[in-house]
Amino acid sequence: MNTPGGAMATQPWPAGALPVIAAGGAAPPAGAAAYDWAGLASEIDAHGAAVVPALLTVPECAALIDCYDRPEAFRSRVVMQRHGFGRGEYQYFRYPLPPLVQALRSWLYEPLAQIANRWSSQLQGALRFPATLAQFSRECHAAGQTRPTPLLLRYAAGDYNCLHQDLYGERVFPLQATVLLSAPGEDFDGGEFVLTEQRPRAQSRAEVVPLRRGDAVIFPVHHRPVQGTRNIHRVNMRHGVSRLRRGMRYSFGLVFHDAT
Repeated sequence: MNTPGGAMATQPWPAGALPVIAAGGAAPPAGAAAYDWAGLASEIDAHGAAVVPALLTVPECAALIDCYDRPEAFRSRVVMQRHGFGRGEYQYFRYPLPPLVQALRSWLYEPLAQIANRWSSQLQGALRFPATLAQFSRECHAAGQTRPTPLLLRYAAGDYNCLHQDLYGERVFPLQATVLLSAPGEDFDGGEFVLTEQRPRAQSRAEVVPLRRGDAVIFPVHHRPVQGTRNIHRVNMRHGVSRLRRGMRYSFGLVFHDAT
């Protein structure tokens, strides 16, 4: 996304607290129509993930990476090895979110909510997701989930992220996104994004998703519907990052439900 599609209401950081991360680029030139959401939805349905190319520009990726060493931007830091999550570390942004983060979270939520509601119907669920992130966030907060979940992740050589699910509470939005902020082959080698799915009475299947700097991958948080020979199955999904062989890898995780 290279040019703004219009003014977006975001909460700025307190004056002087952080460098400005411009929201220009947080919306595509022609709104959501700039991306083929029908095609992306079909890709997610067929393979469990879809890549949104060049979601962030190189300067926007650099601006997010620069935030990592500014502790005032974050509510908590997690060293994966201490918890058996893998190796590496990540930090959760605090509220108010940086303008770019808030704008991306709000904009991406709306087309993904349509997919989420279709999935809920296919899985015979009663849960419906509201049309906007603001409405969904109010539902999360009413359920006691008030802590923001967008995060930055940092991996050095030898680091990896074990297969997992980002649930955080009872109120769960079924899709999330991860944006690669570093350049593969230049900044790092290895560190591939990996998905696995477990279908009923079948072996687990792995999917490696190649990404370039600025690309986002959209994927399920915990399960998705898959058409079987007779009916639709609920397929369990996990994601992780393979071992980094060289360099430093940064990524940006965009989860839409808040945490307890």
